Amino acid sequence: MSAPVARRFAACWFARNWFTRKRLHDPLVLVCLVAGLSTFAAQSGELGSADTGQRLQTTHSFWTSEPAVYPEEYPEFGIYGRDGKLHDWYGMGQPVLMLPADIVGTYLSEMQIFARYDDTDPSVRDIVVSYSTNILISVLTALICFRFLRQLRFSTAEAVAGVLALLFCTTHLHYAQNMMENNYILLLTFAGFSFQYEWLQTGSMRPLVIGSAAFGLNLLTRLTTGLDLLAGGIFLLLALWFEGTHAKEIWLRATRYMKVALPVYACFGLVDRWYQWHRFGSFFSTYVSLFAEKYKHLDPTLPASYPWETPFHVGFFGALFTPEKSIFLFDPLLVLMILVAVFAWKRFAPQVKAYLLAATSLLLAYICFYARYTVWSGDFAWGDRYVSTAAQFLAFISVPLLLRYRRQLGRFVWWSGMALISASVLIQLASILFWVPLEIYQMETLGHPTFVIGLRFKNILAFILDRMKPWGLVNDSMMQDQWDYVHITAWNFLPFLLRRVGVASALAVRIAFVLWYASLAALTWVLARLWRVTRHVAGPEIG
Repeated sequence: MSAPVARRFAACWFARNWFTRKRLHDPLVLVCLVAGLSTFAAQSGELGSADTGQRLQTTHSFWTSEPAVYPEEYPEFGIYGRDGKLHDWYGMGQPVLMLPADIVGTYLSEMQIFARYDDTDPSVRDIVVSYSTNILISVLTALICFRFLRQLRFSTAEAVAGVLALLFCTTHLHYAQNMMENNYILLLTFAGFSFQYEWLQTGSMRPLVIGSAAFGLNLLTRLTTGLDLLAGGIFLLLALWFEGTHAKEIWLRATRYMKVALPVYACFGLVDRWYQWHRFGSFFSTYVSLFAEKYKHLDPTLPASYPWETPFHVGFFGALFTPEKSIFLFDPLLVLMILVAVFAWKRFAPQVKAYLLAATSLLLAYICFYARYTVWSGDFAWGDRYVSTAAQFLAFISVPLLLRYRRQLGRFVWWSGMALISASVLIQLASILFWVPLEIYQMETLGHPTFVIGLRFKNILAFILDRMKPWGLVNDSMMQDQWDYVHITAWNFLPFLLRRVGVASALAVRIAFVLWYASLAALTWVLARLWRVTRHVAGPEIG
């Protein structure tokens, strides 16, 4: 072996050995790998929502000559703006987020190698956007979630359990496959809480600016995330109060907070208002008022209060108890959170009490805000998508709390917790096996109310046994639409969809399956490694 070859071999061996010994003993690195691999395996290659598809078209209009909304989509979608052009009515947050991936995906789709595939669904551009964006958001969310749990003084093992609970036991997994705004909002909310709490602990202005900017970016995504911003401030006040801080000191901290945070919020608010004016020539209106005016003009029979015509009790109790949208069914860890809080509240640290009260107030605020909305349920979504992010935010911490107070809680709460965690994992895995509108289409013939989660498991069993049509789960209208038929007759993962669509080459399909099975094998190995590491490592405090 020549000297140059020997040196390269030694360098490669050293790099591999260093990474294995150093990085694969770090729970944080392993947690990020779990987040990335699980999200990779969960992808269908599609955006998972018509809303996200519209936002991606807006992204495309930022840097190409294509319109944000095509004329043929009106009046079902779009509003004419001040320039006479059709615009979408969403915020700019998610379109900006998808911009880099859209540019890369567009150029890749134009390569000769994909000429035969053309623009088949899932398109090359959608595949690039969904994979890269969802994986990035999941990894960053795992990172900031772990950081925040360590700030709340949970041990390394408890923090790891909390991140895994978020990834696999809440609706976060579903929205990691179906790319709505939810997980991006959750990421920014975690960042806002974590960095602003760091300011509370250290007094440094830099984390306060970062945390405030995270909340500000949320405002660009959806204006109702102003509720997240308020919940962050409530968390800081409650943390000071539970720690016994004197009222005068609380006032001084609040003054410092407002001097830094409010100007940051104002800057992002102005950007949002500029975007509204740029499209519609109005600085103070919101998209809700604009599309309400549009649809009232198209349909004069709509009530004057549209789109806030739903009786409050329908939307409020619907989000809590209906079999089609109940947050307790789609995020069962909320039940565990209630159990743990009832039996161990007095033992909680001050900062944990503050977080739980702030997160609970955030969840209730979202439920109340959307209770009167015309589609309070979130329409075509798994669960109530308007409140699912707040539900995840409150639910996931139940697992690290259960681990911390296992002995004090007793056997009943422990085994109830294990049952709820197991049920949560099964529900979230079931949520990504099929195309999300499947049960929504089925309810058109099955009627309401329908126990959606039970129907999903029935669909899984029927598909495995090839009994979907005999059991009445597939009707003729579904089979007439070729696009729909493909989606309800394949598992909702990219390799299976590519094989079912039948346009991609056999080699491409085989490569997709190899990569998919390899990601599952790697995920299994990393989870086993993480289990071994966290059994023995306490881990340093993370600031």
